Amino acid sequence: MSTEHQVINDIKVNNKFYDFIDQEVCDGLDISATEFFQSLSNILANHQDENKHLLEKRSELQSKINDWHRNNKRIDQKKYKSFLEAIGYISSNPGEFNIDVEEVDDEISQVSGPQLVVPITNQRFVLNAVNARWGSLFDCLYGTNVIPNRGSMTTSFAHNLQRVNRTAELACEFLDEIAPLKGASYRQITSQVKYSGALIFNLDDGELATLIDPDQYIGLTESGNILLKNNNLHLEIVCDQERSLHKSGIFDVILESAVTTIVDFEDSAATVSDEEKIHGYRNYLGLMKRDLNSTFTKNGHTISRSLNKDKKYIDTNGEEHTLPGTSLTLVRNVGIHMRTRMVRNLDNSSIPEGILDAMVTSLIALHDLKLKINSKKGSVYIVKPKLHGPDEVKFTIDLFESVENALSIKKNTLKIGIMDEERRTTLNLKACIYEARSRCIFINTGFLDRTGDEIHTSMMAGAMRYKNLIKEEGWFSTYEENNVSVGLECGLYKKAQIGKGMWAQPDQMREMLDSKMVHLEAGASCSWVPSPTAATLHATHYHRFDVLSQQQKILSKNQKPNQDDLLVIPFLKLADQLSEEKIINEINNNAQSILGYVVRWINHGVGCSKVQDINHVGLMEDRATLRISSQHMANWLHHEICSEEQIIQAFKEMALIVDQQNKHDPNYIPMAPKYDCYAFKASTALVLEGADQANGYTEDILIKYRRKFLKANQIT
Repeated sequence: MSTEHQVINDIKVNNKFYDFIDQEVCDGLDISATEFFQSLSNILANHQDENKHLLEKRSELQSKINDWHRNNKRIDQKKYKSFLEAIGYISSNPGEFNIDVEEVDDEISQVSGPQLVVPITNQRFVLNAVNARWGSLFDCLYGTNVIPNRGSMTTSFAHNLQRVNRTAELACEFLDEIAPLKGASYRQITSQVKYSGALIFNLDDGELATLIDPDQYIGLTESGNILLKNNNLHLEIVCDQERSLHKSGIFDVILESAVTTIVDFEDSAATVSDEEKIHGYRNYLGLMKRDLNSTFTKNGHTISRSLNKDKKYIDTNGEEHTLPGTSLTLVRNVGIHMRTRMVRNLDNSSIPEGILDAMVTSLIALHDLKLKINSKKGSVYIVKPKLHGPDEVKFTIDLFESVENALSIKKNTLKIGIMDEERRTTLNLKACIYEARSRCIFINTGFLDRTGDEIHTSMMAGAMRYKNLIKEEGWFSTYEENNVSVGLECGLYKKAQIGKGMWAQPDQMREMLDSKMVHLEAGASCSWVPSPTAATLHATHYHRFDVLSQQQKILSKNQKPNQDDLLVIPFLKLADQLSEEKIINEINNNAQSILGYVVRWINHGVGCSKVQDINHVGLMEDRATLRISSQHMANWLHHEICSEEQIIQAFKEMALIVDQQNKHDPNYIPMAPKYDCYAFKASTALVLEGADQANGYTEDILIKYRRKFLKANQIT
C-alpha cells in the first residue's frame, strides 16, 4: 500500500492521481497538489459522516415503507400519504420564494435549445458533442431517415441528386417558416444583394425580397454567410451558386444546435479503475484549458479533432462580434452513494466519490474561471444526480460552499443542476429548489431512473405493469407537469433551465422530429438528445416554437397538477391480461436489454453506447435504462409473476441473440454457450439480487464484476 499511496493529513492518495493533480491540474494555478489534498482531507473530515448518515436515512425510510406495504395489502391513498409524511419521506414545503441565482450564462438563462449528454471518458465523443454548437441542417436531413431512404431517394450512392434537391426543399420550407420573406419563398432566391443595412434577395422573377422581420438579420460571417437570429438562436444561410445543386443557390443552412452539453462522470461513464477515473478528469481538464484533442483513423485516414474556434461576424453597422463555437459545458458529478478507493481514509476505507468529484472538477474549472471561455459569467455548472429530497440537496450545497472556501472561489460560483429522477425529490421538489435557491440553474426530469426508483420504493407493494405501460399511468404525466410547474413557481423563468429527458433512438430522426416538440409545448427550455445530428434536427423545434412565451402562458394559467397523483403506484392491472407468452416476452425483452448493455460495461468499460434491442433497433443505453429493466424483472420475480428458472432461461436464450448482434466486433467475448463469464454473472445478479440493492442502483454489482474482469485480465 505504501508504494501505491502517500499519506496527506488523514487520507491516503494514489500516487498516480497525486502526480496528475500536481503535474497537470495545478500547473498554472495558485495552489499546490499538497495544499489541495490537505483541503480535501479537511472536507472529508467535515462531510463524509453526513454523507453516510444520509445514505442510512435512505435505507431507514425504505425499510419503513417495505414494512408498511407488508401490513397494508390494500392501499388507502390518504393513509399512505399520511404515513409518508409521518416518517419524513414527504417534508413540509417552504413558503413562496424565487431563486436568486446570479452570474448565469445566457445559454442557460435566456436561450432554449437542445442539450447533449456525453461520457467524459471518450475524447472523440466529447469533442463531437461540445463542437455540436453548430450543425449542418443539409447533412442532417440528407443523412437520416427524415427523408425516407428508399426508391429514388436512396443513399446507396453518393450525391443522389433527387435526395439533394429534397434536402434543399425541406431547408427552404424551414426558412420560409422561421424567417419568412415578404411575398416570396427561399426557393425563388437567386442571390443576395450586397447591402450593409438590410438583407435583400434577388428572385428568379427579377423582383427583390426582404425579411418580414428585418431585425432577424444580424450580419455576415467572415466567410460571407448570412447570419439570422430567431427565438434567441442563430442560423447561417450559405449561398453559393457554384456549389449548390438547388436552383435557389442555397448550399447549406447551419443551425445553432447543442447550446449546452453535459459532460458526464455518472450514468454514461464507466470509471472503475483509477486509470479510468484519471482519464475522465484529464479529458475535463482539456475542456477547461481548451486544449483537448483526439487523433484517430477512419477509412485509412488519420483524423485530428480539437475544439472549434469562436465564430466572427460583421453586424449591420459594420462592427465585428463573435459567437461561441462550442457548447456551454456543464459537468455531471456522481451521486452521494458512490465510493472510490483512489483516495482512502487512513483505515484504507473508501471515501465518497461525490465529494472527490466536487473538489476535483472545481479545481479543474479554475482554469476556465481564469480564461472565461466556457462560462463568460465566471460560473461552474455542476449537475448533481440521484439526490433524494431536500436534506441531500442541502448537504450538496454545504459541500459546494466548503469547496469554494478551500479553493478560494467566490461564493455561489459553483452552481447546481438538480436531477429530478428520484421519487423523494419529485415529491419535495419545491423544498429541494429552496435549499439551492442561490445556486440552482437547472432541473431536469429523467423518466428511466425515476421509474426505477418508483419500482424499487414500492417493491413490496405489488407487481408492476408491463415496463412500456408504466408511462401510461397518471403519476408519470403528473411527474413531468410537476417539474415544469414547480420550476416556474420558484422563479426559474429566464434564470435557469427546465429540462426533459433523452430521445433514445439515435437512428430514428423522423420519429424524433414528429414527437419531441411535446417537450417544448410542456415548457421545457432544454431537452436531451443522443447525438450532434439529433441536436441540429431538434434545434428546428426551438426555432419553430417560442419556449419562453410558452412558460409565460403556463405561469399566467397557474394550473398546478395534483401532486397526490404522484403517489398512485403503477400496479399491474387485470386489463393487462397476463399470459405465459406475455410474461416470457416481457422478461426476454428485459434480459436482452440488460445483457446488451452489461457485456460492454464489464468487458470494455463502456458506460453508454447504442445497443440493439430484441428487435434489432439501436437504442442509447446507460445505467438508467439498466436500472429500470433490472428492477422490473426483480419486481416480477419477487411477486412470483415469473420464476428464477424462467429468468435464468431468458438470460441464456437472450445471450445467444446478444452474441449474434455483436459477432462483427473482433474484441467481443461471447457469453454462450458456457454462461460463466463475468458479464453474464453480473446481468443475472442485477435481477436475482435486485430487490436488495439500495434504491435499485446497479453500480455495486457492475463495479464488483468489472473489477473481477480487470483483475482476471491483468488490466490496471
